[in-house]
Amino acid sequence: MELEGLRIRQRSVERLGCIKGCLEYLGSDVSFPWLYGGTGHAFIISLDPGVDVSSPDSWNHQPQFDLGRNLGYAVDGFSVYGPDAGDAMPAKQREAWDTVRANIDAGVPCFGFELKAFYGGFWVIYGYDDVGYYYSGWEEGGPLPWEKLGDQSIPVLEVRSVRLCDAAPADKVVRDALSFALHHAENPPDLIYPWAKAGPAAWAYWAEALESGEAKRDHHTYNLQLWLECREAGVAFFEETKVRLPGCCDAAFDAAAAQYALVCDGLRELLALHPEREKADWGPESTFTSPEAAALVRLVGDADAAGLDSLREILKAL
Repeated sequence: MELEGLRIRQRSVERLGCIKGCLEYLGSDVSFPWLYGGTGHAFIISLDPGVDVSSPDSWNHQPQFDLGRNLGYAVDGFSVYGPDAGDAMPAKQREAWDTVRANIDAGVPCFGFELKAFYGGFWVIYGYDDVGYYYSGWEEGGPLPWEKLGDQSIPVLEVRSVRLCDAAPADKVVRDALSFALHHAENPPDLIYPWAKAGPAAWAYWAEALESGEAKRDHHTYNLQLWLECREAGVAFFEETKVRLPGCCDAAFDAAAAQYALVCDGLRELLALHPEREKADWGPESTFTSPEAAALVRLVGDADAAGLDSLREILKAL
């Protein structure tokens, strides 16, 4: 069984690329800027030790899934950490299999975590057969035997479905998204995992890793690419917000867009300093020291903190 035409819209933030692909399959025209901005992702940052590739996912995604309802979609499903599930893991794998098949049979698109071993991230699940799942991400493949989901390189079992619902007014989208982003930046323990840092603390953590030699070279570049993708979407979000809320508080939207454009400029400068290397040169765990990059990261962090202040000004003006 296959949902014809359902595929990921590949982005560094794979989770949102999956949701965008599901929305397009369902006929929704939510734009990428509205998706990134309306879920708050355009304005957040999280960082793990060593600027690890896992950094962007080191927080509880459920509040962001909940924000999707403002944009006109509902995300359902569940996530299980294998060591916590213990002997119940096979039953959860069966539940995931039954859930995905029932949704696809009903024409409801799905996505899940690590459909391909050692590639992590999120993948659209566009079909299944008697053996397992067919998936779309950095590449297409399948079938992944259903009993292998959650039992690959990362012991996390996660499956989600996406359905359309009524969207909220644009002013509520903006208020809720910016409030979430500001909360995220405060490193709340209910949201940010204990080993990670968010908001201004994440930028300082990043600079310290570059100064101490703990930063992983290619992971550093990956994070630069991903957070640049987010901030670029943030600039475009405010442009779309002005169209959706004409004359509401244009000056505050313009100020925020200008501030996040400065963040983008700084991230591009860092990428020029440390571009992605050829695959033959990759050393995934190789670390390096760069005082120059550390100084730039601190400047970008200051600009990003000013961006958070601009979000507060918007909330006052709305």
